[in-house]
Amino acid sequence: MLIIDCHAHIYSPDEKRYPVREKPLRPPAGAGSAEHLRKESQAAGVSAVRAIQTVTFYGYDNSYLCDAAKENRAWMAGVCTLQPDDPESPKLLRKFAREYGVKSLRSIPSAAHPQAGFDDAGVRALWKVVADEGMSVDIFLMRSEMVESASKLMRDFPKLTIGFCHCMDLKPGPKLEEETRIVCRLSRFRNLYPKVDFIGTGTKESYPCRDLHHACLEIIAAYGAERCVWASSYPNALWTPKISYAEHVRLFSEALPLKDRDRRLILGENARRLWFPDLRV
Repeated sequence: MLIIDCHAHIYSPDEKRYPVREKPLRPPAGAGSAEHLRKESQAAGVSAVRAIQTVTFYGYDNSYLCDAAKENRAWMAGVCTLQPDDPESPKLLRKFAREYGVKSLRSIPSAAHPQAGFDDAGVRALWKVVADEGMSVDIFLMRSEMVESASKLMRDFPKLTIGFCHCMDLKPGPKLEEETRIVCRLSRFRNLYPKVDFIGTGTKESYPCRDLHHACLEIIAAYGAERCVWASSYPNALWTPKISYAEHVRLFSEALPLKDRDRRLILGENARRLWFPDLRV
């Protein structure tokens, strides 16, 4: 079965070449590099990975992400993150796409204009570059109060492929049912593709993390299996401490009650169609 990881954070062990931000959130020793990710993912049967700029480690300096994406383009697609309030960001995004082969932008809301959120001139300028360069967007929509502004933006870019990071980071608790409904209502945007990795990031249980199965199955039903994609949130000791990389795969290959067709679509076939059309396995 083809498996593609749609969300993995990467970290270089060379902090002289790639300086880190103040008070970085560090992965465990030995984990996080592109080389370690390749070893870990291949051991779990994963053929390709979308690598995410790690803002909690590098801020908005995408140097390592760009270099790793260029050096490993046979199996890696880079997803950069840029500050929409910086007027230099659109120019940088074009450079990343043309010189390093970065495929996607992880889009965050405006910090300088919090009332605007995603519906902001700086965010829109970046999305315009994405459209012009034939890239895609991963929207970092994590709070319900940002849904309205994100919806306005997505309505104006109906042809962009948009990955939905973490499905608003759903977690067990009193807000789970309401927030699951919000995520499901966003399925009206036909170009929005949810990453169903929130089971690993949000669970309070060990494998098979049954406390979030129902929410995940509701989202798959709302969007259709042909629009959902699997992701690991690597490195797992940091971001999914209750389950390992391999267990994250097994959630969708074994634990969840899915049809074989749906497993194939979610674990890899959808991602190949959207982001890896030339992948040969």
